[in-house]
Amino acid sequence: MRAVEVPENDLIPEADRVEGAPHPRETETLIGHSEAEQAFLDAFNSGRLHHGWLISGPQGVGKATFAWQIAKFLLSQPLEDDGGLFGAPPPPTTMRVSPEYPVAQQVVALSEPGLFLLRRGWNDKTKKLKSMITVDEVRKLHGFFGMSAVDGRRRVVIVDAADDMNVQAANAILKMLEEPPARTTILLVSHQPSRLLPTIRSRCRELRLRPLDAGNMTAALSQAGAEPEDDAAALATLSGGSVGGAMRLIRLDGLKLYEQLISLMDTMPRLDQPQAIKLADHLAARGNDAKLELFETLLDLAIARMARQGSLGVPAPMPATGHETQVFAKLAPDAWAARKWADQAQDILARFRHGRAVNLDPSALILDTLFHMNRTAAGGA
Repeated sequence: MRAVEVPENDLIPEADRVEGAPHPRETETLIGHSEAEQAFLDAFNSGRLHHGWLISGPQGVGKATFAWQIAKFLLSQPLEDDGGLFGAPPPPTTMRVSPEYPVAQQVVALSEPGLFLLRRGWNDKTKKLKSMITVDEVRKLHGFFGMSAVDGRRRVVIVDAADDMNVQAANAILKMLEEPPARTTILLVSHQPSRLLPTIRSRCRELRLRPLDAGNMTAALSQAGAEPEDDAAALATLSGGSVGGAMRLIRLDGLKLYEQLISLMDTMPRLDQPQAIKLADHLAARGNDAKLELFETLLDLAIARMARQGSLGVPAPMPATGHETQVFAKLAPDAWAARKWADQAQDILARFRHGRAVNLDPSALILDTLFHMNRTAAGGA
């Protein structure tokens, strides 16, 4: 793919860019969501394309990539038969647009006049992205619609993520969905559609993307420049089928961290204290904030997976480590033990999050969490 020069104004940090991976608009192929692709293509070919589309699913599964693929596809298609010598072209059988196509290059460079990206704005005072999409950002759409009306082409608006809109911004988008501008398709990317206004959801056609399995995860990570090798199944399990989550695990050595956590749980209720101290000191080291946050995520996941295995009486179909099933069976051998862990998990995780919020010493916080788990394993509160 030929490199495209990105305008200086677009060097602002992007909330949906995963470190070490190409941005969704730069990703050439959507992997693992052929049903959703076909559903959109069928709607397009029917001549009854809905003006609002809600692209939902867990974070990191490819929703933004899908939205950008739709944008490239729509902006590369003629509006209708112009009565030319050869008549209308045959219906497209694929949504993929070659990266060499001028429209695709303009979309990647954010210079395509028929495209508007609605996202969190930049705060010049704090030098950070704003915490939400405000109505001021939505108002910029009026200028976009006015300037893009003269060429008579299709127009695409991507809202990423729709979950970030405040109430005023959501109401402004709702008005556009109720009275859609001509030749416009609005694509709303949402990780938690239940948090959107019901009226927004009712005016959109929803396409829900599912988590990726191990095979698709391997292909998606390879496209992103990572080589998961034999770890694809574990990455798919711990990330919940999210490519973004898997990239985070790779970057922070998350599989090893999860293995260390499971190994410590294997020593409970006689916790290996030297091993626990070693892990706590490592995570508390300067510059390990992201890894400490990942530890919280993996801790939550491990306890939930253990409680689920004990409650159902059968191991998960895809273990994240070689001895995870055995460790969980020891600590939660039945439904009663599973309920005990599920109840204690709320307290364990609440204490951990509170400690982080008030800036307690990370090493002491991790040890307190592990000791609490050890008491739970021993049967205490």
